[in-house]
Amino acid sequence: MKLLALVSAAALSVGAASCSDDKNDAVNNNPAAANATTPPTTPATNVPLPMADIVGTALKSGVFTQLAGLVVDSGLVDTLRSPGPFTVFAPTDDAFPEALTPVLDALHQPENLKLLQGVLTYHVVPGKLALADLKDGELTTAQGEKLTITHQGDKVLVNGNEIAAGPVEATNGNVYVIKAVLVPPTLLPTVQKILGSAPAGTTPGTTAGTTPGTTTTTG
Repeated sequence: MKLLALVSAAALSVGAASCSDDKNDAVNNNPAAANATTPPTTPATNVPLPMADIVGTALKSGVFTQLAGLVVDSGLVDTLRSPGPFTVFAPTDDAFPEALTPVLDALHQPENLKLLQGVLTYHVVPGKLALADLKDGELTTAQGEKLTITHQGDKVLVNGNEIAAGPVEATNGNVYVIKAVLVPPTLLPTVQKILGSAPAGTTPGTTAGTTPGTTTTTG
């Protein structure tokens, strides 16, 4: 609206200039104009921001910084910015506790690029799924393995983890907020091995528990 107002004002001023060389002509020819006052301009408020794609939505929210960083490191940015559509079950930063630091460090190593991509694409399901589409059963992920959707009353669970919020609509799909990192069953032994070789105090038996399809903290 501001841009339109500026363009309109510019057009009017150009038109006025073309009609007269005397800046005072408009006032002299219309005495009432001399006493007119210009009402103050009120800035537009509550203008909705343009909808972003899935990557932009994750960055804009400010609660998926870990996930966004992993997407960049894995080279999946272009994929998740493509038309899709996709449904993403996005772990918040709270889903990456200190206990998972050894796993994150390992995933950042170039030799583990496929592992990182596998973990991330396990959070992605092709298609734009509304909440009503999340029925009890399995969903095939972009990684190729399946997620299990269940219900407990009004709660919707993904691999036993509650969907905390969503869907957040993006230009190329939907984003659901979860508070756990989902791990493909075939990659779980590798993740457990990384956790098991971590320094004392960060082993699975003390601060982190892993079950097929998910990695969550116990406190």
